[in-house]
Amino acid sequence: MVELQIKTSNRFEDVLSKIKDNLLKIKVKKQIKKIIENPEVGKPMRNIRKGTRELYIKPFRLSYEYFPDRNLIYVLDLYHKKEQ
Repeated sequence: MVELQIKTSNRFEDVLSKIKDNLLKIKVKKQIKKIIENPEVGKPMRNIRKGTRELYIKPFRLSYEYFPDRNLIYVLDLYHKKEQ
């Protein structure tokens, strides 16, 4: 089996670097590991965000896209629920 690739967007990297809470960063990393184990674990989005999935990491949402044909997970964004 080919191993999954993980790529992150610049926006995700910026948001993650601004988070001061180390516990929250650990939670984000755990959720990314969960996505690697099962890429379809996140809630599928609809309408303009169709094709993406999200996981809830209180009080944030982790948005990602999974490309099974390329064995790629692209982490798009980490945003506050109120920004939705």
